[in-house]
Amino acid sequence: MARERVDFRFKGLPPEADGATVGELAARRLNLFTDGFTTPVLALSAERLEHNLALMETYSARHGLAFAPHGKTSMAPQLFHRQLEHGAWGITLAVPHQVRVAREFGIDRIFLANELVDAAALKWLSGELDAAPSFRFTCYVDSVRGVELMQAALAEAGASRPVDVVVELGAGDGARTGARTEADCAAIADAVAASSALRLVGVAGYEGEVPDADGERVRAWLRRLVALAAEFDKAGRFAGLGLDEIVVSAGGSAWFDAVADVFAEIPELTLPVMKLLRSGAYVSHDDGHYRHLTPFNRVPEEGALEPAFRLWAQFVSRPNDQQAFTNAGKRDAAYDIDLPEAQVVRDARTGEVREATGVAVTGLSDQHGWVRTEPGAGVEVGDWLGMGLSHPCTSFDKWQLIPLVESDGTVVDYIRTYF
Repeated sequence: MARERVDFRFKGLPPEADGATVGELAARRLNLFTDGFTTPVLALSAERLEHNLALMETYSARHGLAFAPHGKTSMAPQLFHRQLEHGAWGITLAVPHQVRVAREFGIDRIFLANELVDAAALKWLSGELDAAPSFRFTCYVDSVRGVELMQAALAEAGASRPVDVVVELGAGDGARTGARTEADCAAIADAVAASSALRLVGVAGYEGEVPDADGERVRAWLRRLVALAAEFDKAGRFAGLGLDEIVVSAGGSAWFDAVADVFAEIPELTLPVMKLLRSGAYVSHDDGHYRHLTPFNRVPEEGALEPAFRLWAQFVSRPNDQQAFTNAGKRDAAYDIDLPEAQVVRDARTGEVREATGVAVTGLSDQHGWVRTEPGAGVEVGDWLGMGLSHPCTSFDKWQLIPLVESDGTVVDYIRTYF
């Protein structure tokens, strides 16, 4: 990535940077505000990123959890490796393309929190497993038909290593994927046992899909998941497979405190249990959706995540005293859950940064932000507006190269995404 050359593909970067490699550009330590970056430009705080990485490392260790943060949030291999350096067991992903990206950048432990029944993807996966003994891969299964499709594709590919699978327990009627009943889970486990190409290693699911989720309902479903693992173990479903541990996995970004509580109750099984947490949004956190949902609101004594994104746009039009328009719209800002939050204004004349008092983003067009201004807001054409964003997943995916910026505006690196 450091050798990749900067050009027109990467929005927000200084035009003068064209032809430089990413590594050379990082070494220049340019200033986001005074060295030619063009608006709109998304910045990731270096200090807040480090804080969030360290906090979840500490939290996972404190609660005895293995951690495989969900890489779909950022699809940034640099961040994957930072997460591994901060104690992550591996990386969770959602679709085969994401697995290919992770493998290209040397990720050896991947948990696919999804079913995988695509024959072409399974053929590629079997080749990766056969070629790399150190590669550990696990994915969901939630139907007998899915097991049959996996078996057929892997047998056709001549796979020599079985694919490790966990039975996914659905979060309830009307929820997303996952087997709906324990009887269904047992039938799926029977199908896996009859397959020469698959190996059952545990159970998993996603508590964020529990209908009308609250602490009580989420914990009740997590206890079902734990009981399913215990029942499988009692029935000998993990015996004789050469396993070192049994996997029990759950945990998005809204209920990981409940996961920690219930996983602490897992009884002793015939093998050690890997209690695998998969939260991903923590890496950048946000100023909206996850600011309200984070479990750290319920357990403030455990710490607090910090929003690390700020989108900078420029006021390009000021039709009247109550209205202004920026040059950042839907192509630049997450908007699927909440609109961007106006936070600070940088004066184009003086460089002074002040609170965005009396300034609010009221809508987005493709390439414009609609802004309401109250009397005294003091906004002029040419000023920069710094905005907080809601929902990390749809913030990362709009930017291929994101400046990593220290608090004084110094750009110390560039985060490459692969969506």
